[in-house]
Order: sequence, then structure tokens, then C-alpha cells
Amino acid sequence: MRKVSLLALALAILIAGCAQQPAQVKEGGKVTVTDMLGRTVEVPEKVERVVAIGPGALRLVVYLNASDKVVGVEDAETNWPEMGRPYRMAHPEFANLPTIGKGGPNPSPNAEAIVAVKPDVIFACYIDATQADTLQQQTGVPVVVLSYGELGNFRAEEIYTSLRLAGKILGREERAKEIISFIENAYKDLTGRVEGVPEENKLSVYVGALGFKGGHGIESTQCNFPPFMVVRAKNVACEANVSGAFFIDKEKLLEWDPDIIFLDENNLHLVLNDYEKNPEIYQSLKAFKNGKIYGILPFNYYTTNIETAIADSYFIGKVLYPDKFADIDPGKKADKIFEFFVGKKLYEQMAEHYGGFKNIADVFEK
Repeated sequence: MRKVSLLALALAILIAGCAQQPAQVKEGGKVTVTDMLGRTVEVPEKVERVVAIGPGALRLVVYLNASDKVVGVEDAETNWPEMGRPYRMAHPEFANLPTIGKGGPNPSPNAEAIVAVKPDVIFACYIDATQADTLQQQTGVPVVVLSYGELGNFRAEEIYTSLRLAGKILGREERAKEIISFIENAYKDLTGRVEGVPEENKLSVYVGALGFKGGHGIESTQCNFPPFMVVRAKNVACEANVSGAFFIDKEKLLEWDPDIIFLDENNLHLVLNDYEKNPEIYQSLKAFKNGKIYGILPFNYYTTNIETAIADSYFIGKVLYPDKFADIDPGKKADKIFEFFVGKKLYEQMAEHYGGFKNIADVFEK
């Protein structure tokens, strides 16, 4: 029985290892990979030209320092405002590339346009196996599907596996390791700073105006909000016992009455408009009475901008635990993060457009 148990354990470990490292077999200038949908795809051993479709696919290519290999982009990269997407802000030249289809939450790639730019590989996110197979048949170009995992999560095994997979295909394996290491180190630093803080010593918090398939006011919130989770914030929204983004009545917010409120600055105008209509509700909240209202940068724009989510986490940590983050200047920290991920310091541009990391209570007093 012992031998059987050991054999089963060894097999389980082997399977787990294979799940995290997509298998590749080289044959005559081709490499066989397994993408995030479990599809077996044969790609060229050396890839020089790529396109990316669907939310977040192009971002991963940029993270891997392979923007020079991009030969075509979705219309979203040429028509949508670049602000809020650091990967796009750092590469204005993408606007001059040929378009290869319609972007958005339900991308519509143009097979003829893709063939015209002659890519070696098509990277894709948020499409299913049938869509991937159909596009591959239409273009004759291998389609490799990547994934971010749960929306808004900046530390997920799906992201890591996707980076490793795309890194192998693009010849950027070391860069993939660097990105994963950076995220892990940031996570360890953030969690380490707040470790041991007693729950009874924590101030209660709430995040509102989160974007979710469009802009929303203060009623839009989330319990498993990644920046709150990583700094172990005492999130009142978790009392609702709802996973993912959801909406509350203002009466519920009055009932929770958090000590501190963070607002997504991309939708701050919606909160201000509502404040003008219902000032008495807001003025009844402890956070508004005490001027404890803070702005954060939006990070869910064409899925998760990982670098912005990490930067938000440091700012939130600074607000909630000033002594634990005494050495952190949120703006300077953000620039280091942006520079690592996309090659440019972008905090000043983001702050000028959105407001940046600061107390925004005064905007409600005007």
C-alpha cells in the first residue's frame, strides 16, 4: 500500500507541474504548445511578427518587452483614449499600425486584415476554443489563448502561466520570470508591512465608483477588491457576502458608515453629480464629515492594468497604515512600477488627468 501511495503522490506532483508549465515539443522549426484553454497549438520556433486580440492580450506582449514584434492592432488601440492604459500610453506608435479587427469585451477580429499583416502568431484573450479554432482556420495563423484569471486580480496563476507561455513563444522567457518575480515581491512587501496589525486597530474602509462594464457612482463596490485584500483592509462591503463587483443602496452605506472611503477617480464626476442632488446623504457619512475621502487610479480598463493595481495598493496602504508605509512616496513608487512594466514613468500624466493619489474631500466642498 505504501508503494502505491508514493506512486500516486509522485504522479500528482508531476501532473501539477505540467499544469503550470505548458508542454512544448520541438519538431523541425516548430514548437508545440498548450494554451490556456488546453488547446494544442503548433507555432514557429522563432516568432518575429505578432498581433493580439481581446482585452489584455496586447498588454501582456508589452509587459514582455515585445512591442517591436507587433504588426497590427485592434481598432480599440487606435480609436479609444489611451489614458488609463499604461501599456498604450507608453506606445503611441501603436496608433499608426494597421487595424486587424474590432476590439472590446467581445472582440471581432478581421481575418483578412490579420492575414494582410502576416503575423507568425495571434495572441488572444477572452475568446473560447471554438472562436480560437475558427480564427486559426480562417487565417492559417496559430492562435494562442492567454488568460488573466479573475477580473481585477493582479496576482493569479493564470497570469503567470500566460506570461511564461507567451515569453517562451516570443523569446522573452527571462523577462517573464522578472515580471512574475516583481509581482511576487510587491505582494510580499505589501502583506509583510501589515502583518500582525490587530483587526480591532484597523479603520473600516469602503471603495466606491468602481468601473464595471461602464462607469458607476458610489454604489458600485467590491468585497474582494485586490488592493484592499493585499493590505488586509477592513472592508465593510464584505458584510454583504457577495463575490465580485456589485451595487448597494446608499442606505446600506449609511448603515456601514465606514471610517475611510476610496473612490475610483475615473468615475468621480458621477459621484459629484449625485452629491449635488443628495448632499444630505453624503454629509451624514462619517468619512465625509471627517474629510477621509481619497482618490485612486482606475486599473480595470480593457481588463486589469496590473501595474496600476499595485500602485493603488501602495497608496491605500499608506493611507491606512501611515507608520507601516512611512518610507513610501506613492507617486514615486507608482513611477517605478510603471517604468518596470511598460518602460515609462507615467504617474504625472495619470495624476494630471484623474487627480492622482490624494485626499479629495475638498472637491465636495466647492
